[in-house]
Amino acid sequence: MIKNMNAATDAPTTPYDGCGKCLVGVRRLSRKSDKSNSPGRQRGLILAAVEAVGGHIIEWADDLEVSGAVDPMTRPGFGPWLRGEMGAYDGIAGSAVDRIGRNVRDVLNTAYANDEAGRILVTADHIGLWDLTDPNQENELVLKAMGAQMEHRSIRTRNRQETVRARSAGQKKNAVSYGYRPVRLTPLGPVDHFELDEVAAEIARKMAERLLGDETGMITPATEAVRLTRAGVLSPLDHRRVMYGRESKGCPWTGKGVAQILTSEASLGLLLHAGRPVLGNDGHPVQIAPPLWDRATRDALLIATAPRRRRTNIRAPKTDYRLAGLSECGTCDARLYIAGQSGAPTYGCTARVRGIVSSQHCRPAPSMQVSLLDDHVEKWFLARHGAAQVLEKKFDPGTGYAARISEIEADRKRLRDDRSAGLYDTEDDAAWFRTQYTRMGREISELKKLPERPAGMRIVPTGKTVADEWKSAADDSARRELLAKFDVKVTLYPEVSPVRFLITGVSPYAALLAESGAA
Repeated sequence: MIKNMNAATDAPTTPYDGCGKCLVGVRRLSRKSDKSNSPGRQRGLILAAVEAVGGHIIEWADDLEVSGAVDPMTRPGFGPWLRGEMGAYDGIAGSAVDRIGRNVRDVLNTAYANDEAGRILVTADHIGLWDLTDPNQENELVLKAMGAQMEHRSIRTRNRQETVRARSAGQKKNAVSYGYRPVRLTPLGPVDHFELDEVAAEIARKMAERLLGDETGMITPATEAVRLTRAGVLSPLDHRRVMYGRESKGCPWTGKGVAQILTSEASLGLLLHAGRPVLGNDGHPVQIAPPLWDRATRDALLIATAPRRRRTNIRAPKTDYRLAGLSECGTCDARLYIAGQSGAPTYGCTARVRGIVSSQHCRPAPSMQVSLLDDHVEKWFLARHGAAQVLEKKFDPGTGYAARISEIEADRKRLRDDRSAGLYDTEDDAAWFRTQYTRMGREISELKKLPERPAGMRIVPTGKTVADEWKSAADDSARRELLAKFDVKVTLYPEVSPVRFLITGVSPYAALLAESGAA
């Protein structure tokens, strides 16, 4: 009798009862869109095979979108059962031998380890239980495993050949990069070309703008990931799922993913292979879509997202409290932490109880309710700076001639490296190499003659006041960024002190105007 439905797989399970045929259902798919071996079809085959031998399924070990080349012992769904990490069970059941493993070694290792542990093996492509002591059944298992291995290798060969063909034709074969979407001239037809996904492109450009314009050190790929996740913006994985008609899984953004979007040459609209641009017949990278930004901007983003090698006192807080990272203890100078989060949260000094040697004299440790101190800081900040006009630093790529020269020089170096590797040894290829190399040299010479406006930060008025910016801020994290621009620091003292708190801050706009030559 069915006791419950597995919520993750919508498949029936019954509790382990020690009957000797309490089986784990094993399902694997390289792609969820593989209709010929869909999870539902595998489920039906497994249930029928298990029922035929008088057994029942106690749990499902699902590895969906997992390559057949992955060792069963390391598969996220199946591996823990094989390693004995999931509790008692009497054996495994699959829809076919190739769902257990896609090569002879993996199938035999798994089958014999299962047999030596006293467990049974059931697959829907074999009648009854597998008996590995029977030479005929052993040979049958080997033949099925060999067939799976040959099929898998054939698929890999076809995929490699298609990759080479697509690369030669200047076509993108792998998943579309964030900020772009494929365009099909007919529904379900082949991809004709790629264009900007305006929603995703705007998100990516906003991230780039925020990182390039930040002078506080508090905006990083990691904090951008937290901000986007908190705002409910679809992560690249979920965005791709929704683009292809699937449901969002609520996957969070990651700092690594943000940095990859901002620094990959895919953001320039180039065709990539193994992370490098594919060169066309003219020796330049193949352009398959409009760029999100130019190369000068990407070069600046590489610097902005690079790991910081020197330790500084500036840390980018990931919490959404307004004064996180901007407040300190007036007694021991330690950073304030949040306490009492289950009730009314407070800013307080916890350095002494955390064993910080330099804070052992911090008695009594100051604390104040978050909402109260936030309110004091808000009134102070808006009274002093609320009427000021907001100026922003925006990255100006300049004329881009220097970046274009660097790009052509990189293309020319790739050609030289390929020539040194023997790729242009034939007479026709050597002639093509000389033509393209000469043309690139001529392009570089012509670009060097043009007047260059270097890339850099420019001061841009927004037409808004600081009070307007404060009021329109999406959350306290955005308000914290505004406070950080003004170098606001809050020092909190104990209640017995004559001064309860001290707030300091300096307007950045005089320095910005002086820097731009407007003051």
